[in-house]
Amino acid sequence: MTAQSSKIVPPTPGNLAAAGRHIRAGRLVAFPTETVYGLGGDATNDRAVAAIFEAKGRPGFNPLIVHFPDRHAAAPVRFDARANTLAEAFWPGALTLVLPRREPCPISLLVSAGLETVAVRVPAHEVALRLLEEAGRPIAAPSANPSGAVSPTTAAHVAETLAERVAMILDGGRCAIGLESTVVDLSGPEPRLLRPGGVGREEIEAVIGPLRTPRPPQGRRAPVPSPGMLERHYAPRLPLRLDVDPASAQPRPGEALLAFGPNPPAGFAAMMNLSPAGDLGEAAANFFAMLRALDEPRFSGIAVMPIPEAGLGAAINDRLRRASAPRSVAREAEAGQIG
Repeated sequence: MTAQSSKIVPPTPGNLAAAGRHIRAGRLVAFPTETVYGLGGDATNDRAVAAIFEAKGRPGFNPLIVHFPDRHAAAPVRFDARANTLAEAFWPGALTLVLPRREPCPISLLVSAGLETVAVRVPAHEVALRLLEEAGRPIAAPSANPSGAVSPTTAAHVAETLAERVAMILDGGRCAIGLESTVVDLSGPEPRLLRPGGVGREEIEAVIGPLRTPRPPQGRRAPVPSPGMLERHYAPRLPLRLDVDPASAQPRPGEALLAFGPNPPAGFAAMMNLSPAGDLGEAAANFFAMLRALDEPRFSGIAVMPIPEAGLGAAINDRLRRASAPRSVAREAEAGQIG
């Protein structure tokens, strides 16, 4: 057993109780959700929240999502009729709501990156919910990977980069959805879609009506209201070439292919298919794991076939566009990192 893998433990009652003690003591625990693995710390503890930023190398202007065991536990934020309707429809589940803080609010101000709102959700994963119960605290948890890198969908992915930063990695198997949660901002008069994700825009609009899509924040240190809004995010080390037409694809030397659908083009150095049947749910579940698997030094880059811009496909395409943004954007973001 390696030092990395020794941190990975099954979610037995004893291990969950120990994980809860780690959270209450201000230490970090990685845990599974239905979306991706989270890097969890006590959301009411400033030092624990700061440790999350430090472990990820995360820009200080990028807020965190706070996880609760149920809607009623999310008392530190104000719910209006829209929020109650969405919580009833989609919680537990892959929907995050950005809501105004109540005052006094026990949630660390570091969680909100200087904003008067908190991003909250109730995860639909038994291990995550049991951890929240054992901890007895709201848990702030971004994805359990270095900031801007590919998100983890297995415990082994977490151990590869963050084993030394966490007290424990709870292994709940592979994440069922495999993409981060959808984020909707309800802090103003108009509901805004800040990040597409595990719940489709169409599903949300069917419940509360049209969502507005705001422009990304401008400026190197401009605060963002939600995780996942930085222009460069979810990025592999290799360059990405998007929307490669399977009918006319010309492989570049040493290039791997991330395919979608039947009959992918031949001639690439390697190929992984998100869904040979063209199923967007299957593609979402495979996305981060396959992108990670192709991100190897033996390849020169990764070509990506087109993904339909609908439902989970919109979320996949959002991640691909951010992952392929110029690296100069990432260097600017690093100027705001803490640690």
